[in-house]
Amino acid sequence: MSVFESGPDRPSPEEGSPPASERETWRDEEPISAVAVGESPLSPRPPRPAPVTVPHPPQRVRPALLLLVLLMPVILLAAPYLLEAVSHAWSRGKLRAEFEVARQVLDQSPEPRERFRWIVRGVSPAVVGIETVRRDVPASVPDEWRHFFQPEFREGGMGSGVIVDPEGYLVTNFHVINEASRITVRLADGRTVHNAAVVGADPVNDLAVLKISAAGLSAVPWGDSDQLEVGDAVLAIGNPYGLSHTVTAGIISAKERRAATNAGGYQEFLQTDAALNPGNSGGPLVDMKGRIVGINTAIFGEAYRGISFAIPSRVVQDIYRQLRDTGRISRGWLGVQMEEVSERDARRGNLESASGAKVVRVVPGSPADAAGLQPDDIILTWDGKPIPEPAALSIAVARSAVGTKVKVGILRGTERLELEIEVAERPLQF
Repeated sequence: MSVFESGPDRPSPEEGSPPASERETWRDEEPISAVAVGESPLSPRPPRPAPVTVPHPPQRVRPALLLLVLLMPVILLAAPYLLEAVSHAWSRGKLRAEFEVARQVLDQSPEPRERFRWIVRGVSPAVVGIETVRRDVPASVPDEWRHFFQPEFREGGMGSGVIVDPEGYLVTNFHVINEASRITVRLADGRTVHNAAVVGADPVNDLAVLKISAAGLSAVPWGDSDQLEVGDAVLAIGNPYGLSHTVTAGIISAKERRAATNAGGYQEFLQTDAALNPGNSGGPLVDMKGRIVGINTAIFGEAYRGISFAIPSRVVQDIYRQLRDTGRISRGWLGVQMEEVSERDARRGNLESASGAKVVRVVPGSPADAAGLQPDDIILTWDGKPIPEPAALSIAVARSAVGTKVKVGILRGTERLELEIEVAERPLQF
């Protein structure tokens, strides 16, 4: 059957349909795309309107897009620095949170087996690495060769330091920054601070105070080195051989170790068996509360042998405050040359032991000269405290405030006397 079936209103193809060739002429010249409802496909169509061309307005560049295009080179150049800043900020925030929690835990006295980890978290964010550049030509270079080295020759050094004030003050050893033309400080969160400023230095005690400009700094509180006892546990944190934030543990092996310094006078140390190596200089020695009880400064020999030395916090704190406030050190001065008391001196003066400081020479015009001290006098006490040796007297005089009057017990021949001495400020060239 045909697809188009016959019906009462539709003629069959056989009965009334025109030939195929004629049926083709019934088609419109153009196909009918749409027929309105109620309209016959064969109805005449209205004429089509002529096409109207609407001119497009000129394209305008959006200001935001133009600004983005102009800023794109700047953004590309700044992207690494922005990423670095974000990374440092994340590290700083993490370290700061750990630091604050650790300080709270240490105040609550954690269990001994957990204490070390909390001490490290409560101290390490404030420990810094110090790198220096020296432009000076070494003294070993012959004079006729020295011009070949300037100004290209540079000698680098490294050490440690500890932040003691969130405003950016930190303490280190004088020998770490001595003669440095540039000082770089590397923080625990990865930031690098160039050209740190030297607030002041004390070559006699091998201490220096630096100032850096950086936000979000953590500071370690001071401890009291006088309260330490031999056998107390301590930790040392620093950058030996450039290995940042290395932690070593030990005990206080001895107190009041004294030694002469290259800058003149005597220096006092804490002795510890905590391992120290080159690069540890200037880092903190801390007690079991995470407080600074010393600044690590020296070892016995060329490498660690179990004998290390730190400057007591009592000395460091006093030097730090003077340098921060005035930029200089005011040190007491007596004005005598001394030597140790011999057994013969002790027998001659009826002393129980060969202790004290024997006066060899009195500097004219010095406080000792004004008070009437004489050669061969033996100084036994200073401000009521016994003097076991000349080094102890030198340290005691240096700690005395300038202008104070001190009672001094002496032995002259076999007679014991007490003199009053007004302490003067030590001359810079003495």
